[in-house]
Amino acid sequence: MMNEEAVLTRLIEWGSQLESVRAMILTSTRTNPHKKLDPFSDYDVIVVVNDDVRAWAEPDTWLEDFGPVMVVYRDPVYADVHGEQFGRVTMYQDGTKIDYTIMALGIWQATVAEPKLPDDLDIGYIGRRMTACKYTAEPKLPDDLDIGYRVLLDKDHLTDGLQPPTYRAYIPKPPTADQYRAVIDDFFSDSTYVAKNLWRGELFFWKYCLDDIMKGKKLREMLEWRMEMAHNWSVPTGVLGKGLRKNLPNPDIWQALEATYVGADPAENWTALFGTIELFRRVAMEVGEHLGYAYPHEMDAQVCAYLRGVREMPK
Repeated sequence: MMNEEAVLTRLIEWGSQLESVRAMILTSTRTNPHKKLDPFSDYDVIVVVNDDVRAWAEPDTWLEDFGPVMVVYRDPVYADVHGEQFGRVTMYQDGTKIDYTIMALGIWQATVAEPKLPDDLDIGYIGRRMTACKYTAEPKLPDDLDIGYRVLLDKDHLTDGLQPPTYRAYIPKPPTADQYRAVIDDFFSDSTYVAKNLWRGELFFWKYCLDDIMKGKKLREMLEWRMEMAHNWSVPTGVLGKGLRKNLPNPDIWQALEATYVGADPAENWTALFGTIELFRRVAMEVGEHLGYAYPHEMDAQVCAYLRGVREMPK
């Protein structure tokens, strides 16, 4: 792989030579001093262009300008009132991975210049005027820049006036009582799908519900809240649980999670299902106690009784 400065130098030279490229901004991990880099850390680059975005999407042979391409993931073109944008997650043959976002000039200008309403108004409000000072819309750095950014190229002063990043994007807030209960309800609801598809022998279905939904979404969200409790709600949550192993307060939580990942044997998956519930219950009770929310023990017991009954049913 090329070193970082060599990659960035080549990107800047490339953008400088193209008239339609007006700015390039590096974001995410490589611009955040609190993130640890390794040889697989990719380069997230916003490329602001002033011509037809769709002409960049098809064909996208310009990806070869950086070097020989090994494989590409292609996001579709997204359009709003300000213009269009799309992504190309590109792995080069030398192992360098660059996530390009090709963005119309209008979208960039709207993203960095439009004032942002506070969350309690952004969900919608009624009335012609808001006179209280706290409801005045303030310019706000978007999360994908607030996590960290570095201006690589700016031909038109498009990044002038950007606030410095706080590096506090993607730090979750404590859940409300309704949000807490919704995660619990969804978790136990999906457990019934695991059970019936284990009984039916539907491997793809039970694995999806157990590993992707129950653990990958609902248990992960509860684990992230447990992590934030231990760090006073100050640690950004990584994508798909990145950082959980390092930041969870007790190593045995992670060990219990690892034990729930098994192969295709139905008996092992029944054990994994009940192990997943046991871990979820433990963590959810700790989160609920910390936040003053009641854990639904009766519903938990009823669902688990149902699951045990399905496990004992003759085929």
